[in-house]
Amino acid sequence: MPKIIEITDFSAEQLDIYARLTEPQLLHIYEPEMGVFIAESPKVIERALDAGYEPVSMLLEKKHVEGEARMVIERCGGDLPVFTADFAVLARLTGFALTRGVLCAMRRKALPDPLEVCGGARRVVVLEDIVNPTNIGAIFRSAAALGMDAVLLTPACSNPLYRRAIRVSMGTVFQIPWTFLGVEGMSWPGQGVAFLHEMGFETAALALCRDAICIDTPQLRQVNKLAVVLGAEGDGLAEDTVAACDYRVRIPMFHEVDSLNVAAASAVAFWELGKGGMGKIC
Repeated sequence: MPKIIEITDFSAEQLDIYARLTEPQLLHIYEPEMGVFIAESPKVIERALDAGYEPVSMLLEKKHVEGEARMVIERCGGDLPVFTADFAVLARLTGFALTRGVLCAMRRKALPDPLEVCGGARRVVVLEDIVNPTNIGAIFRSAAALGMDAVLLTPACSNPLYRRAIRVSMGTVFQIPWTFLGVEGMSWPGQGVAFLHEMGFETAALALCRDAICIDTPQLRQVNKLAVVLGAEGDGLAEDTVAACDYRVRIPMFHEVDSLNVAAASAVAFWELGKGGMGKIC
């Protein structure tokens, strides 16, 4: 059975993961082994377990031991440490209000190779230098819901396994394959776009360009394998990225609005260019 431990000492070393280490520190905590991440809420933790991630410990409100977290605790089994306290104590410890009062520290996995992530995919997403974890989480949720098969990120992107990204994604970061481009020395956009072409993908950059075609152009829906490329908040895609892509694509706007937030734009793009845009019927 898991070990239920009531918190009496805020300085306990076992609580550092939840109270004193930043997310970049958690990413490197077990080096040279992989780091850890924090999953928040029973549903999200369930999705991480479904994806094979290993729990390290849990932190939750007392009332959830026999409540919302009971099934998750039973599933983790073994001698997993489960730290408990009242909601106010946990908020003071972590510095934020827990969603559904449950956190779980889990071990990261080694990143898959881009070849593995893209193998068999027909619609992939490429994220360039998107640094806001909320946007990353929202993009993943839309990608999973609207027919995209995989996500590739450039090294400057926020990590999809940061707590806020996981929470906003509702755990879909555990349901759709993803990895970083460039971790093995692959340059972006040069070698990255070339890799996508070698895999049979045509590339579509969402960009505000004079020669951009409308996102509902029939030609785009007929592309067999398409990579949708989205750029950073504010600046959008780099000029050399736009130039390297096969298509430059825009979303029509009204009332003289020039652009959408990248997460909102991603949902429109995935619906039009994902499997829904390929003729899927509800």
